[in-house]
Amino acid sequence: MANEKNKILDEIVLPEGYKPSESEEYMNPMQLAYFKKKLLDWKKSLLEGSQNTIKTLVEETSDTYSAAGDDIDRANDEALKQLELRARDRERKVIAKIDAALKRIEDGTFGYCEITDEPIGLKRLEARPIATMTVEAQEEHEAKEKMYNN
Repeated sequence: MANEKNKILDEIVLPEGYKPSESEEYMNPMQLAYFKKKLLDWKKSLLEGSQNTIKTLVEETSDTYSAAGDDIDRANDEALKQLELRARDRERKVIAKIDAALKRIEDGTFGYCEITDEPIGLKRLEARPIATMTVEAQEEHEAKEKMYNN
């Protein structure tokens, strides 16, 4: 069933400039196809950035060992590489969340809060398509998390 639904979503051609609307049925096939495309485009962009980082780091590493810079330059380069790697690690975590959102599209739970089963809302999903909770449930979750972590 999930593969059949996925195939149907892949066949939908979204009209130019389509944006989900409150006047439509919530999480209809058009909206699901829209969010699937949005998630896949985001993932593709992140993966391309990762490939560019790997390529750049490999090139810089070979350049670093062939050119003798002073200690400050090498320390600065190393700090920049660490920042880049941390950013890519955050992106790797986002990719995992994108994959989870794509799975929710397949299983029919995308767009609904994992706590309350209420609609998350189009505006929230437009801003954060990997959201798994309504704003209210997220705030409550964060408040509990803060309480237990203190």
